[in-house]
Amino acid sequence: QVQLVESGGGLVQAGGSLRLSCAASGRTLRYAMAWFRQAPGKDREFVAAIGWTGGFTYYADSVKGRFTISRDNAKNAVYLQMNSLKPEDTAVYYCAADENLGKSAMYAYWGQGTQVTVSS
Repeated sequence: QVQLVESGGGLVQAGGSLRLSCAASGRTLRYAMAWFRQAPGKDREFVAAIGWTGGFTYYADSVKGRFTISRDNAKNAVYLQMNSLKPEDTAVYYCAADENLGKSAMYAYWGQGTQVTVSS
């Protein structure tokens, strides 16, 4: 079993930055990690993913150049640095883990989510 707990969400003005953290516990060795988000009335969408070594990363086109995913395996943590935030980035952000790296929502383990609100 894997448990994931997100933190770092909040309210920020457009153009600002936030750093989300995801603390993982349980059998997370060699698991790919990802961030997804879901805005009100919309489907959950892929944001970014990282392989277990950190050598492979993937981003949604909408966040490329603004968001950076990273991980610290010694701390069992994954991060999402979000810069140049836009109102359309407003959503609940979820951390996810799986043995397989990908962009689909077919991750086995999910956190409870953290709210990010970007004001214009």
